Amino acid sequence: MNYTIASPFESIESAYDFAKLLSSAVGETKQEIDEDIERESALSAPRRLDALRMASYNLEKLELHMSKSCRILNDLRSLRRLLFEERKLARSAVVRPKALPVEHPDLPITSTSATLSSPTVASERVAAA
Repeated sequence: MNYTIASPFESIESAYDFAKLLSSAVGETKQEIDEDIERESALSAPRRLDALRMASYNLEKLELHMSKSCRILNDLRSLRRLLFEERKLARSAVVRPKALPVEHPDLPITSTSATLSSPTVASERVAAA
């Protein structure tokens, strides 16, 4: 039997979307609490004002943590794309010839063309000449 669990965190993208939504909700709630603080500061209810300030402080911390979480999830998405792209490129890589014929008019080469397998071989040939 195959059981599939529908989860909001099946992929990094869905977790990122959830974190963005949560971050947005936290920001809106913090704005509402700050408005309540402004309203309550005129009234004489110090315990309620202290509670609102504590809630605002905790929402500010949560907002920072959510911002960091969104950045981390975005980095993970980017890294995953990079890794999967590299794997796709590795699978679809065409076999390249190891030696390429090179003709360069400035280099003193005894034959009309030479095959070079790397730039270091070319510098060794120039140094030998």
